[in-house]
Amino acid sequence: MKADFGQVAKGYALYRNDLTEEIFRGLELRGINFRGRSVADLGAGTGVLSRMLQEQGAVVTGVEPSAELIREAKLIDQECGMDVDYVNRYAEDTGLPGHSFDAVTALRAWHWFDGPTVLKEAKRILRPGGDLLIMDSGFVSADPVVQETIAHLRKAIPGRIKPAGRKADSTQSISSFPVEWFAEWQSHGFDLKELYNESYTVAFTLDTWCERLKTLSWMLHLEEGERKQIMDSLKPDLSRLFGDRTYEIDHKLHVVWLKNA
Repeated sequence: MKADFGQVAKGYALYRNDLTEEIFRGLELRGINFRGRSVADLGAGTGVLSRMLQEQGAVVTGVEPSAELIREAKLIDQECGMDVDYVNRYAEDTGLPGHSFDAVTALRAWHWFDGPTVLKEAKRILRPGGDLLIMDSGFVSADPVVQETIAHLRKAIPGRIKPAGRKADSTQSISSFPVEWFAEWQSHGFDLKELYNESYTVAFTLDTWCERLKTLSWMLHLEEGERKQIMDSLKPDLSRLFGDRTYEIDHKLHVVWLKNA
């Protein structure tokens, strides 16, 4: 499935870099490390996970269909003194050599993929026994600031506040992942090893919170001027209710660990 993230590439680069190193502590507890391993990071975006994997000692190839997102990723890489290899391809057709990767990862991207096609491609590029790690993360709806924000957005863009991509077609989920995906993974030869989640918080000012919101999939159909207008109307409401301060927004990371059987 395709979505045009080019128009929010700058926002992704600035306001979606919200993961912590805790992600790797959880994986290490389960016997997963990346030092010296080759990893294909599907839907790499601006390289958030790709860079973190490289810092963990992995040899990383980031696969991303948006040239604009790759351009932002390379700019950040330069600032960080890093050099991740990016491939401007879709996850369903990476063009990467077969049976050459120890792990395949996808962060906040699996719902945009064509499930059966990308699973065949992951199977093709993974070595036997390789790991498939599908991760999702985002702010928690129970957070009071989030609740007020969502209520405002529902009025501003009625009918648009719904799960993105393939998640919109599902009526039931397990830890953020549609139940249908579990059967899909199994039918394509991937064994479920573990499903778990971890909580974390991200600090936002009022301005950076609104900039983060402008990168949501719900906003992709809007022009920049429309997104700005909605945020300009939201800011006074949040400031009145919660003050013009730093907001510690609750987030949750969901991880599915699968093995190439």
